[in-house]
Amino acid sequence: MKLAFSTLGVPGMPVTDVLRLASAHGFHGVELRAHPEEPVHPGLGRSERVEVAELFRASGIELLTVAGYTRVASPGPDEPVIAELRELVDLARDLGAPYVRVFPGADAEQPAEDADATAARRLGTAAEDAADAGVRILLETHDSHRTGAAALRVLGLVGHRHVGALWDVMHTWLGGEQPSESFAALGPYLGYVQVKDIASATDTTPLPLGSGVLPLTECVDVLARQGWDGWLCWEYEKRWYEAARPLAAILGAGRDHLSRLLNESA
Repeated sequence: MKLAFSTLGVPGMPVTDVLRLASAHGFHGVELRAHPEEPVHPGLGRSERVEVAELFRASGIELLTVAGYTRVASPGPDEPVIAELRELVDLARDLGAPYVRVFPGADAEQPAEDADATAARRLGTAAEDAADAGVRILLETHDSHRTGAAALRVLGLVGHRHVGALWDVMHTWLGGEQPSESFAALGPYLGYVQVKDIASATDTTPLPLGSGVLPLTECVDVLARQGWDGWLCWEYEKRWYEAARPLAAILGAGRDHLSRLLNESA
Protein backbone atom coordinates (compact mmCIF):
# COMPACT_ATOMS: atom_id res chain seq x y z
CA MET A 1 0.00 0.00 0.00
CA LYS A 2 1.06 3.58 -0.66
CA LEU A 3 1.07 6.31 1.99
CA ALA A 4 -0.20 9.88 1.72
CA PHE A 5 -1.19 12.71 4.02
CA SER A 6 -3.83 15.41 3.77
CA THR A 7 -3.05 19.11 3.67
CA LEU A 8 -5.82 19.54 6.24
CA GLY A 9 -2.96 18.98 8.68
CA VAL A 10 -0.91 21.89 7.31
CA PRO A 11 -3.58 24.52 6.54
CA GLY A 12 -2.54 27.22 4.12
CA MET A 13 0.89 25.74 3.46
CA PRO A 14 2.27 26.46 -0.05
CA VAL A 15 2.40 23.47 -2.38
CA THR A 16 6.20 23.60 -2.61
CA ASP A 17 6.48 23.22 1.17
CA VAL A 18 3.91 20.42 1.23
CA LEU A 19 5.90 18.50 -1.35
CA ARG A 20 9.13 18.99 0.58
CA LEU A 21 7.46 17.57 3.70
CA ALA A 22 6.13 14.57 1.81
CA SER A 23 9.51 13.82 0.27
CA ALA A 24 11.44 14.33 3.51
CA HIS A 25 9.24 11.92 5.45
CA GLY A 26 8.83 9.19 2.86
CA PHE A 27 5.22 9.72 1.80
CA HIS A 28 4.23 8.74 -1.72
CA GLY A 29 1.33 11.16 -2.20
CA VAL A 30 -0.70 14.10 -0.95
CA GLU A 31 -4.42 14.75 -0.60
CA LEU A 32 -5.01 18.44 -1.38
CA ARG A 33 -7.76 20.21 0.54
CA ALA A 34 -9.60 22.17 -2.17
CA HIS A 35 -11.02 25.13 -0.29
CA PRO A 36 -10.82 28.87 -1.12
CA GLU A 37 -8.63 29.47 1.96
CA GLU A 38 -6.05 27.02 0.59
CA PRO A 39 -3.50 27.52 -2.21
CA VAL A 40 -5.34 25.04 -4.46
CA HIS A 41 -9.07 25.38 -5.10
CA PRO A 42 -11.54 25.46 -8.04
CA GLY A 43 -10.97 29.21 -8.51
CA LEU A 44 -7.40 28.69 -9.74
CA GLY A 45 -6.67 29.98 -13.23
CA ARG A 46 -5.28 27.87 -16.04
CA SER A 47 -1.66 28.94 -15.61
CA GLU A 48 -1.80 28.29 -11.85
CA ARG A 49 -3.18 24.82 -12.46
CA VAL A 50 -0.40 24.05 -14.89
CA GLU A 51 2.15 25.25 -12.33
CA VAL A 52 0.75 23.03 -9.54
CA ALA A 53 0.63 19.99 -11.82
CA GLU A 54 4.24 20.58 -12.85
CA LEU A 55 5.37 20.93 -9.23
CA PHE A 56 3.93 17.49 -8.47
CA ARG A 57 5.47 15.92 -11.56
CA ALA A 58 8.88 17.36 -10.78
CA SER A 59 8.76 16.23 -7.14
CA GLY A 60 7.90 12.60 -7.80
CA ILE A 61 5.07 12.91 -5.25
CA GLU A 62 1.64 11.85 -6.47
CA LEU A 63 -1.40 14.08 -6.18
CA LEU A 64 -3.92 11.65 -4.76
CA THR A 65 -7.09 13.70 -4.41
CA VAL A 66 -8.78 17.03 -4.81
CA ALA A 67 -10.64 17.02 -1.47
CA GLY A 68 -13.75 19.10 -2.02
CA TYR A 69 -16.61 20.07 0.27
CA THR A 70 -19.62 19.50 -1.96
CA ARG A 71 -22.50 17.94 0.00
CA VAL A 72 -24.24 15.73 -2.49
CA ALA A 73 -27.27 14.83 -0.34
CA SER A 74 -27.99 18.37 0.86
CA PRO A 75 -31.52 19.73 0.38
CA GLY A 76 -32.24 22.17 -2.43
CA PRO A 77 -31.98 22.21 -6.22
CA ASP A 78 -29.60 19.88 -8.01
CA GLU A 79 -28.01 22.38 -10.37
CA PRO A 80 -25.70 24.21 -7.93
CA VAL A 81 -24.47 20.94 -6.46
CA ILE A 82 -23.81 19.41 -9.87
CA ALA A 83 -22.00 22.59 -10.92
CA GLU A 84 -19.72 22.29 -7.87
CA LEU A 85 -19.03 18.66 -8.69
CA ARG A 86 -18.08 19.55 -12.25
CA GLU A 87 -15.73 22.28 -11.03
CA LEU A 88 -13.97 19.79 -8.77
CA VAL A 89 -13.74 17.22 -11.56
CA ASP A 90 -12.26 19.82 -13.90
CA LEU A 91 -9.70 20.83 -11.27
CA ALA A 92 -8.69 17.21 -10.64
CA ARG A 93 -8.33 16.62 -14.38
CA ASP A 94 -6.16 19.70 -14.84
CA LEU A 95 -3.93 18.83 -11.88
CA GLY A 96 -3.66 15.12 -12.72
CA ALA A 97 -5.45 13.83 -9.62
CA PRO A 98 -7.33 10.54 -9.99
CA TYR A 99 -9.91 11.29 -7.28
CA VAL A 100 -12.33 13.96 -6.09
CA ARG A 101 -13.61 13.76 -2.49
CA VAL A 102 -17.20 14.78 -1.63
CA PHE A 103 -19.39 14.58 1.48
CA PRO A 104 -22.94 13.27 1.90
CA GLY A 105 -24.23 16.24 3.93
CA ALA A 106 -27.91 15.40 4.33
CA ASP A 107 -29.94 17.37 6.86
CA ALA A 108 -31.26 15.59 9.94
CA GLU A 109 -34.81 16.39 8.85
CA GLN A 110 -34.44 14.62 5.49
CA PRO A 111 -35.86 11.11 5.26
CA ALA A 112 -32.99 8.71 4.57
CA GLU A 113 -34.59 7.45 1.36
CA ASP A 114 -34.88 10.98 -0.01
CA ALA A 115 -31.30 11.86 0.92
CA ASP A 116 -29.99 8.67 -0.67
CA ALA A 117 -31.91 9.30 -3.87
CA THR A 118 -30.78 12.93 -4.04
CA ALA A 119 -27.13 12.03 -3.59
CA ALA A 120 -27.32 9.19 -6.10
CA ARG A 121 -29.04 11.36 -8.72
CA ARG A 122 -26.42 14.09 -8.48
CA LEU A 123 -23.49 11.70 -8.40
CA GLY A 124 -24.89 9.77 -11.34
CA THR A 125 -25.13 12.95 -13.38
CA ALA A 126 -21.59 14.06 -12.50
CA ALA A 127 -20.24 10.56 -13.13
CA GLU A 128 -20.40 11.10 -16.88
CA ASP A 129 -18.22 14.21 -16.60
CA ALA A 130 -15.86 12.30 -14.31
CA ALA A 131 -15.58 9.48 -16.84
CA ASP A 132 -14.74 11.93 -19.62
CA ALA A 133 -12.08 13.52 -17.40
CA GLY A 134 -10.58 10.22 -16.23
CA VAL A 135 -11.44 11.07 -12.63
CA ARG A 136 -13.33 9.13 -9.97
CA ILE A 137 -15.65 10.85 -7.47
CA LEU A 138 -15.41 9.35 -3.98
CA LEU A 139 -18.17 9.67 -1.39
CA GLU A 140 -16.57 9.86 2.05
CA THR A 141 -18.05 8.04 5.03
CA HIS A 142 -18.95 11.20 6.91
CA ASP A 143 -21.72 13.19 8.64
CA SER A 144 -25.17 11.87 7.58
CA HIS A 145 -23.70 8.70 5.99
CA ARG A 146 -20.81 7.93 8.30
CA THR A 147 -20.92 4.12 8.05
CA GLY A 148 -20.07 1.88 5.17
CA ALA A 149 -23.62 0.55 5.19
CA ALA A 150 -25.03 4.07 4.81
CA ALA A 151 -22.64 4.99 2.00
CA LEU A 152 -23.48 1.73 0.25
CA ARG A 153 -27.13 2.74 0.03
CA VAL A 154 -26.09 5.65 -2.19
CA LEU A 155 -23.35 3.89 -4.16
CA GLY A 156 -25.64 0.98 -4.98
CA LEU A 157 -28.15 3.39 -6.48
CA VAL A 158 -25.51 5.16 -8.57
CA GLY A 159 -24.01 2.03 -10.07
CA HIS A 160 -21.27 3.84 -12.01
CA ARG A 161 -17.58 2.88 -11.93
CA HIS A 162 -16.51 6.53 -11.74
CA VAL A 163 -18.27 6.97 -8.42
CA GLY A 164 -16.79 5.17 -5.43
CA ALA A 165 -16.10 5.35 -1.71
CA LEU A 166 -13.57 6.96 0.59
CA TRP A 167 -13.38 5.07 3.88
CA ASP A 168 -12.74 7.42 6.81
CA VAL A 169 -11.98 5.00 9.63
CA MET A 170 -12.94 7.46 12.35
CA HIS A 171 -16.47 7.94 11.10
CA THR A 172 -17.23 4.28 10.53
CA TRP A 173 -15.92 3.54 14.04
CA LEU A 174 -18.02 6.33 15.53
CA GLY A 175 -20.97 4.86 13.65
CA GLY A 176 -20.51 1.53 15.41
CA GLU A 177 -19.07 -0.51 12.53
CA GLN A 178 -16.23 -2.96 12.86
CA PRO A 179 -13.51 -2.65 10.19
CA SER A 180 -14.55 -5.97 8.65
CA GLU A 181 -18.11 -4.68 8.31
CA SER A 182 -16.98 -1.42 6.75
CA PHE A 183 -14.80 -3.18 4.21
CA ALA A 184 -17.56 -5.65 3.34
CA ALA A 185 -19.80 -2.71 2.43
CA LEU A 186 -17.21 -0.49 0.76
CA GLY A 187 -14.75 -2.94 -0.75
CA PRO A 188 -16.24 -3.11 -4.26
CA TYR A 189 -16.31 0.70 -4.43
CA LEU A 190 -13.21 1.58 -2.44
CA GLY A 191 -10.94 4.32 -3.76
CA TYR A 192 -8.72 4.70 -0.71
CA VAL A 193 -8.70 4.81 3.09
CA GLN A 194 -8.27 7.80 5.42
CA VAL A 195 -6.55 6.94 8.69
CA LYS A 196 -6.25 9.07 11.82
CA ASP A 197 -6.29 8.71 15.60
CA ILE A 198 -8.29 10.35 18.40
CA ALA A 199 -8.57 10.17 22.17
CA SER A 200 -12.16 8.93 22.43
CA ALA A 201 -15.61 9.04 20.87
CA THR A 202 -16.25 12.29 22.72
CA ASP A 203 -12.83 13.87 22.13
CA THR A 204 -11.88 13.83 18.47
CA THR A 205 -8.81 16.03 18.85
CA PRO A 206 -6.24 14.56 16.43
CA LEU A 207 -3.44 12.53 17.98
CA PRO A 208 -0.27 10.96 16.59
CA LEU A 209 -1.07 7.66 14.89
CA GLY A 210 -1.11 4.75 17.32
CA SER A 211 -1.67 6.86 20.43
CA GLY A 212 -5.47 6.91 20.37
CA VAL A 213 -8.42 4.54 20.26
CA LEU A 214 -9.13 4.01 16.57
CA PRO A 215 -8.72 0.43 15.29
CA LEU A 216 -5.93 1.12 12.82
CA THR A 217 -4.31 -2.29 13.24
CA GLU A 218 -7.60 -4.04 12.55
CA CYS A 219 -8.26 -1.85 9.50
CA VAL A 220 -4.86 -2.60 7.96
CA ASP A 221 -5.26 -6.30 8.76
CA VAL A 222 -8.64 -6.39 7.03
CA LEU A 223 -7.26 -4.65 3.96
CA ALA A 224 -4.26 -6.97 3.80
CA ARG A 225 -6.35 -10.12 4.22
CA GLN A 226 -8.57 -9.00 1.36
CA GLY A 227 -5.58 -8.34 -0.87
CA TRP A 228 -6.38 -4.64 -1.16
CA ASP A 229 -3.33 -2.68 -2.32
CA GLY A 230 -4.41 0.96 -2.50
CA TRP A 231 -3.67 4.14 -0.57
CA LEU A 232 -3.67 4.93 3.13
CA CYS A 233 -3.99 8.68 3.67
CA TRP A 234 -3.36 10.25 7.07
CA GLU A 235 -5.94 12.96 7.66
CA TYR A 236 -4.71 14.95 10.64
CA GLU A 237 -7.41 17.55 11.31
CA LYS A 238 -5.14 20.34 12.51
CA ARG A 239 -7.31 22.92 10.70
CA TRP A 240 -10.13 22.39 13.21
CA TYR A 241 -7.99 21.91 16.33
CA GLU A 242 -5.48 24.72 16.72
CA ALA A 243 -4.08 23.25 19.95
CA ALA A 244 -3.10 19.98 18.22
CA ARG A 245 0.60 19.37 17.69
CA PRO A 246 1.97 20.56 14.33
CA LEU A 247 1.75 17.79 11.75
CA ALA A 248 5.27 18.44 10.48
CA ALA A 249 6.65 17.48 13.90
CA ILE A 250 5.00 14.05 13.88
CA LEU A 251 4.93 13.12 10.18
CA GLY A 252 7.97 10.89 10.38
CA ALA A 253 6.67 8.96 13.38
CA GLY A 254 3.29 8.59 11.69
CA ARG A 255 4.87 7.22 8.56
CA ASP A 256 6.91 4.76 10.63
CA HIS A 257 3.78 3.62 12.48
CA LEU A 258 1.90 2.93 9.26
CA SER A 259 4.91 1.10 7.83
CA ARG A 260 5.02 -1.13 10.92
CA LEU A 261 1.33 -1.93 10.58
CA LEU A 262 1.81 -2.83 6.93
CA ASN A 263 4.82 -5.02 7.68
CA GLU A 264 3.04 -6.82 10.50
CA SER A 265 0.00 -7.53 8.34
CA ALA A 266 2.03 -8.78 5.37
